[in-house]
Amino acid sequence: MTVSLRGTREVKKNCQVFHLLGQLDAFSEPTFQRVILSYTKESANQIILDLSQIDFIDSSGLGALVRIAKHMDGIKGKMQIVSNPRVTQTVKMVRLEKFLNLKNSLDEALKDI
Repeated sequence: MTVSLRGTREVKKNCQVFHLLGQLDAFSEPTFQRVILSYTKESANQIILDLSQIDFIDSSGLGALVRIAKHMDGIKGKMQIVSNPRVTQTVKMVRLEKFLNLKNSLDEALKDI
């Protein structure tokens, strides 16, 4: 069995940063969403999802990102996504780039905290 999504978490400037790599798809989405939401309930209300190393994202992954973004709005938090060309293209196809707050680099996202 292979793991389609792996990641690490760190805290920078009072913000939780999740570095993810692999595939954000129907297989990995339930665990991804559960883990991210569990961290937003226990501490900082600012998160950065570093998806710059994501190889593939499908509609399930996009749905999870939208649900997490809505959750963050609901708790008056902020979510930013560090993207790559593949993720950006997928997000733009469904016209969610502004809603999902895409950034080109981690540095750019950290400056916007």
